[in-house]
Parts: sequence; C-alpha cells; structure tokens
Amino acid sequence: MNARLDHRSPLVFDTRELGRRPGTLKRLSRTVEAPRDLGNEVIGVPEGAPIELDLRLESVMDGVLVTGTARAAVKGECVRCLEPLERELDADFQEMFSYPDADDRSRPAESGDDAEDEEDTFFVEDDLFDLEPVLRDAVVLSLPLQPVCQDDCPGLCSDCGARLADDPDHHHDAVDARWAALQELVVTDDEKDTLPRDGGDEPQEK
Repeated sequence: MNARLDHRSPLVFDTRELGRRPGTLKRLSRTVEAPRDLGNEVIGVPEGAPIELDLRLESVMDGVLVTGTARAAVKGECVRCLEPLERELDADFQEMFSYPDADDRSRPAESGDDAEDEEDTFFVEDDLFDLEPVLRDAVVLSLPLQPVCQDDCPGLCSDCGARLADDPDHHHDAVDARWAALQELVVTDDEKDTLPRDGGDEPQEK
C-alpha cells in the first residue's frame, strides 16, 4: 500500500466528493509541475515544466477508476544529428485505485497472490490517491525511444561530423582502399626527369 499521502501534493487527489456510490462521476482539470526524471535517456519532460491533466474519476464497487490525458512539452535531442528538439506529447492512461477494505473482501484467504501482484495494485488511502506513478508510466511509455528532428534527417557525416541537413552536397573524395597503396608508388613523368640516371650521372645536355 502507498505510504501516507500528502494532500498538498499536486499529484494527490481527493475522492471524498465522489463518494462510494458506484457510477458516480467527477471530471476535473489541473496543471501540475513535472516531477524529476520524467523521461528516458534522450527525451523527456523537463523537471518543473507544466503538465495539463484532464481526469475522469468514476466510483466503482471496489475503488475509483481514473481515466485521463496528460499534455506536456517534451525536450530532447535527435538521435541522428544530435540537434535539440521539442514537441507536444499527449499521454492517455486508465488505472484502478482500489479501496483497501474492498480489496481484502474480494480476495480469497488462500488466493496465493504474490508480492509482485501487490506492488502492481494502486490504492485509495484516506480518500486520497497518488497519480504520480501512473502519470510517469503513461508519459515514459508514450515517448519515442529514438526521436528524430525530422523523419528524413540524414544525420552527421561519418568522416567529419558535419550536419548533413545543413549541406546536402557535403561529401569527401574517397579513394578506393585497394588502390591507395599503389597510388603512393606512382611516379609522374616530371618526377622521373628529376631523378638521377644510372650511376648517379646528371642528365647531359645535347
């Protein structure tokens, strides 16, 4: 079960107005600040950035069913060219927050539920529930694993690291590796004229 919740936390919601009558609905909107580490290694919602929440709370037999959408601006960098990028993200979610006493009543004494199942269950505690773990899962799972600034981003030059989108004609003259060693042995006609003849004699004038 959750640790004791702080009603002052922006991601903690009060269900007392909803009551426990199944079918009762409540809609609410709230703008909250993003918690830290809300993202993956390359993109995420900056800590403290605004997140707009639209929630639908429904009282059911064993708890509160929460359905909602989170909207936020995410920032990161393109995995191809490493340029910063920013985009809007909509993350939908739905989660059941169980009443502790209802959960006890509905579970057979010898059900054999393990600790892992318990950890995956969210609870209403003192008429409060904490949305942060649900929000975190929804946002992180909605983020691209390999964000790009544009779908056809050509990335960086493998030789010098230049951003290819800035110079579509960028290229390097490549020499076939099979001929590179032979090219060093090529002697031009002009170079031949400057080489000493057999015996070290200088070229004689006619």
